[in-house]
Amino acid sequence: MSIVAKRCGVKFTPPSIIIIYENKTSGKMRKRVIPVRNFSQYSDCSRAAERLKHHVRHSVYLECVSLAQLERLHLLLRDHLQGASLEESLAAHRHQEEEEDLNKLSDEELSRRKAQMDDLFQRNRRRRGDPDFVYDLEVEFGEGSVKETCSWDEEQSDQEF
Repeated sequence: MSIVAKRCGVKFTPPSIIIIYENKTSGKMRKRVIPVRNFSQYSDCSRAAERLKHHVRHSVYLECVSLAQLERLHLLLRDHLQGASLEESLAAHRHQEEEEDLNKLSDEELSRRKAQMDDLFQRNRRRRGDPDFVYDLEVEFGEGSVKETCSWDEEQSDQEF
């Protein structure tokens, strides 16, 4: 059965993940509600997302949904169980991704972030077979660009040495 997920979402009561998918053999759009069981406000979202993705009954429907997206959906569910509204949860996660200090993360979380960065790099990478690939690309920045100044760029030397 060939299935392509079109949209993903969450349902808070009961906690569920909703997948809208297209069945390629019949061409029909369908909706599947996947209940999230044994999940509390203290659960690990990454482990819950992995468990759900590899579940026997749901793996066919979730194979084209990334693990990162499932983890974000579980984060929304967990925040709702902790009492946060949807808007607060979305704003907090956007802000957290923008200003995150990678030096303060645990080894497991750091390796997960690095894997996400590697995945993003591989998706954006240009290879020789790509139509917009240019070998030895050189870019010159014009005079109109803003020059950043720094204290060590100044010509004054330190007199103490």
